[in-house]
Amino acid sequence: MAMTESLFREDAYLRQADAKVVGVNERGGILLDRTIFYATSGGQPGDTGRIVRANGEMIEIAGTITGETKDEIVHLPAPGQPALEAGEAVTLRIDWERRHRLMRMHTACHLLTVICPYPITGAAVSEEDSRVDFDLPDASFTKEEVTARLQELVAADHPVSTRWIGDDELAANPSLVKSKNVRPPMGSGRIRLVLIGENGSIDSQPCGGTHVRSLSEIGAIHVGKIEKKGRENRRFRLRFGPLPA
Repeated sequence: MAMTESLFREDAYLRQADAKVVGVNERGGILLDRTIFYATSGGQPGDTGRIVRANGEMIEIAGTITGETKDEIVHLPAPGQPALEAGEAVTLRIDWERRHRLMRMHTACHLLTVICPYPITGAAVSEEDSRVDFDLPDASFTKEEVTARLQELVAADHPVSTRWIGDDELAANPSLVKSKNVRPPMGSGRIRLVLIGENGSIDSQPCGGTHVRSLSEIGAIHVGKIEKKGRENRRFRLRFGPLPA
């Protein structure tokens, strides 16, 4: 089992970095000693991009997933790519425009949980249309109202930062966990919090994903639809751009 240093956890804005090939698994997945590629997790899709060899040859990466543990990150080459060998020194380059859209959208999903402070039953982040599901019996929310509050928070341009806490601090503050069914992984001794506002004044919750540094980067965003998914489940769909007239 390989352990990959996750550079994106400390700096989501790294677009390029050097690394060393640790190995290639039986399915062709590439394992590195360190990476800037986010692996699919928590509703956010893994990064795409390329790995560049010392001779300039490029290996296109079609996706990134976790392996046997969250600390093992597997880079999936597109079909027909050259094979890498263990020990090679390489340069990593992510598809930045795609990543930044996912960062903007993921941060907006956090804002949605501020406006709708109900247990989360599901979520999925994408470049164009994301969703957050809430255990929400009250159907009084409207897409116009939620969109207006989203844009107020974006315009306020609060900072976004991260902080690591221990298992004991999370256990002492159970309200930090907003998901109804999924708990943050415990036992490693460290849990990453994403804070919005100074010292988390707007929001604070465990999350391993990538986010923007300040809310104004999100730009125009709106709730495209609120769907009923069961007796007490509402799905909010987020889309970029202003709310259509």
